[in-house]
Amino acid sequence: MRTRAITALAAIVVLALTGCAAEDTGTDSDPAPKAPAASQTSDTKQDTDSDTTKDDAPAAEKKAETAALPDVVGKDLQAAQDEAQAAGFYALDDQDASGQNRLQVLDRNWTVCKQEPAAGTHPTDTPVVLYAVKDTETC
Repeated sequence: MRTRAITALAAIVVLALTGCAAEDTGTDSDPAPKAPAASQTSDTKQDTDSDTTKDDAPAAEKKAETAALPDVVGKDLQAAQDEAQAAGFYALDDQDASGQNRLQVLDRNWTVCKQEPAAGTHPTDTPVVLYAVKDTETC
């Protein structure tokens, strides 16, 4: 039995060493391909730089569109949201103007007291905050 255990252990050691040798062989072959890749990287960098220059023009053309944000103060919150979206503003947030941090579950039961930013021309990706109170409350 002792001989079987020693034989099994020797087999495991041989397999482990064979596995390590295979990994070493793979590692030795890696440096050769890496050297050309570095030179390709510098070529790629030049291509990337020229691509970046080419892409800069479209990026400049892709500036945020601007639109006229309407004055929605005094309007029903739902109507105010609809009007802002119709003008192209979709980053809308509504807040409780009373300071009680209530959620506006039924937007039609709230009246807008204040808006940020004020009405005027703004980029359409500008966040618009509508501060509102319940219809039965004053601003």
